[in-house]
Amino acid sequence: MNGTIMFQGTASSVGKSLLTAAFCRIFRQDGYSVAPFKSQNMALNSYVTADGLEMGRAQVMQAEAAGLDPVVEMNPILLKPTSDRGSQLIVMGRPVANMEATVYYKKKEELLPVIDRAYARLKSEFDIVVIEGAGSPAEINLRDKDLVNMGLALRINAPVILIGDIDRGGVFASLYGTCSLLEREEKELLKGVIINKFRGEISLLENGLKRLEALISKPVLGVVPLVQLNLDDEDSLTERFNKPEAKKGLKIQVVRLPHISNFTDFNPLELFEDVTLSYIREPHELDSPDMLILPGSKNTIEDLHHLQQKGWGKVLKEYTAGGGLLAGICGGFQMLGTKIADPEQIESSRLEISGLGFFPVETVIAPDKSTRRVEATWQYSDRGYFAGMKGNELLTGYEIHMGQTSFSQVVHPLYVNTTGQWEGALSEKGNVFGTYLHGLFDNLRWTNRLLNNLRKRRGFPRLKDIPIANYRDHKEKEYDKLAAVVRKSIDIEQVYTILSFQQK
Repeated sequence: MNGTIMFQGTASSVGKSLLTAAFCRIFRQDGYSVAPFKSQNMALNSYVTADGLEMGRAQVMQAEAAGLDPVVEMNPILLKPTSDRGSQLIVMGRPVANMEATVYYKKKEELLPVIDRAYARLKSEFDIVVIEGAGSPAEINLRDKDLVNMGLALRINAPVILIGDIDRGGVFASLYGTCSLLEREEKELLKGVIINKFRGEISLLENGLKRLEALISKPVLGVVPLVQLNLDDEDSLTERFNKPEAKKGLKIQVVRLPHISNFTDFNPLELFEDVTLSYIREPHELDSPDMLILPGSKNTIEDLHHLQQKGWGKVLKEYTAGGGLLAGICGGFQMLGTKIADPEQIESSRLEISGLGFFPVETVIAPDKSTRRVEATWQYSDRGYFAGMKGNELLTGYEIHMGQTSFSQVVHPLYVNTTGQWEGALSEKGNVFGTYLHGLFDNLRWTNRLLNNLRKRRGFPRLKDIPIANYRDHKEKEYDKLAAVVRKSIDIEQVYTILSFQQK
């Protein structure tokens, strides 16, 4: 078989990414080589490939489900919003420029050859290419320059399955309305619809499903239940930002920056049954956490200014003076220094801003982006937060940052990478640390040792090492769980019939 199938949605966050991953796993289980593809992705959660190229996390998740190491052809165009009106344009894993939406709209046609080449490579190397759309195909104001929904489907003659989200209500109207706004040739490519995130008694849907099929002249291929999985989210529409019910145990809070990026760094913390992870915006929401995290940012200077305007500087000083553990990851690490400068105004109109002052480090935002995989050994140990941590095992992760950080005086580094380079920083009191290493908490045994030190501080019992060494091993089980649910809910034979559409 050599086929392509495309999943589009009635809106953002209807479950396109997850169902694309599900079918990548299903086709792989059925013996096919399969690759995901999304021609254009807009997301602040990104990843670094083995050859140092940047791509969206959703296609990384889908590649993992397909049993592959991600390659940038799976997501040739990535837009990372830097403001309400502009984004950084990344083409084939490399940053091109920051530009406003109106400028990018005029440039889109120039990117068609890039998309064509990326898709052609995947098509030539794999039995099946599973494509994810973006947002909705019924954005009629954008139809003439569409690169990612029906414009792409028409370009490559791909059959389309449309997904609607019933959990938020209005699924019949959204599916019917979307179908009604498609052009005739687009409707010919639409082969069926899926209703996603259902909870309740499915027999109560049957009458509505039959009426919908009659109205749109397309089959309902299945109804997928709402399933709770611990997998990576694509963007800030995640439901993880809703504050969870507190458990009895450790409390970890993440400051939700206006331009927060790579918050997938913290998903592994949810695997520990005694940990409550929550995201907070305002200083008054700080609830004496065992650890507080400043995450990555796509506009570090503006987010730092936002924190200062909100009074976070004083609050963080009080929190750490009381012995609280404060961590800064990537942009958060930069904020913990003494100054951030942006002389070329790459991310901000501000030339520089004073940092929060926890480390004697300064950062200069530069046009060259650092994107690389990292293997390192943790080099710090004390009698408190990091007791017994030094040199236990190899840590893996990756770096994505525009800034170049320099130290105005010697600080204690955190880890040494396999090239012998020392990195990271620790405060004199040992309760504030900063690092460029994304994916640090994916190293689950290292993470559990840190959590055990937090538990000891609180008088809680220690937990044994988690039986899996890294987050990727955990996700493998989640992909199988997802595939099993979708197999049970969808007419897979009909999907294979749709998949053979291009071969006729």
